[in-house]
Amino acid sequence: MKKILIFFLIIFAVIALISLMLTFSHKVPLGEKIALIRITGVIIDSTSVIEELKEYSDDASIKAIVLRIDSPGGAVAPSQEIHEEILKAKKNKKVVVSMGTVAASGGYYISAPADKIVANAGTLTGSIGVIMELPNIEGLMKKIGVETQIVKSGRHKDIASVFRSMTPEEKQILQTVLDDVHNQFINAVSEGRGMKFEDIRTIADGRIFTGRMAKEIGLVDELGNLQDAIMLAGKLTGIKGEPKVVTKKEEFSVFNMLKGQLPEKLIGNVFSGVQLKYLFTP
Repeated sequence: MKKILIFFLIIFAVIALISLMLTFSHKVPLGEKIALIRITGVIIDSTSVIEELKEYSDDASIKAIVLRIDSPGGAVAPSQEIHEEILKAKKNKKVVVSMGTVAASGGYYISAPADKIVANAGTLTGSIGVIMELPNIEGLMKKIGVETQIVKSGRHKDIASVFRSMTPEEKQILQTVLDDVHNQFINAVSEGRGMKFEDIRTIADGRIFTGRMAKEIGLVDELGNLQDAIMLAGKLTGIKGEPKVVTKKEEFSVFNMLKGQLPEKLIGNVFSGVQLKYLFTP
């Protein structure tokens, strides 16, 4: 029995020694790592980003989170969900945003609450606005001789029907919805950047800015690349030297495309009715 106990104690000691050697070989003290989360492409779903934010926020070895954003935005709801999760993460960690080629509309919405925003001089950002795209195939249906019969329980239940044009009253209803969501965007930027609501409203007409222009009006803090953002995160958290960066491997693959997950999300939304988007559409 004693021999078995001694054997396990030796195994434990060896494992502990190897762990210490690995730690010192990388010269990374515990709690001095930076987590890097990449958000690229159109924002359709927030699940994976939220999972990463929660994981790193609860990890004691992570001192700060850097979000590398290269996105023209996307759907309103997932953009708002990521925005809210970033606010939660800020309670435990410093959050720095690094903007890539484009971080506009929803891409800027999720950037706004960060402690610091770093953009390249030529980054396209801003586009603070909301868009709703409703296809109308009424003319096509008439040409091919197809008529749609609609049975509804409310006067405006088919307000977003692709089979007919909207009435002026219906357009006003949808405009009211857009205006409310637009105000939510402006308010999020105002709170995130510590700027007056009215000051943001004056530039929140959907226009885009370069990173340099955005810095001049207060939408961006510094100009620089991803490495600059990582070093800034280290500086904000007191890490000396170059921080150790941890990140998850990119999960997107040809296999995911073959499974049809992405096309299903994109194509399946075409005829799904009213959709609000924080999306820059050049």
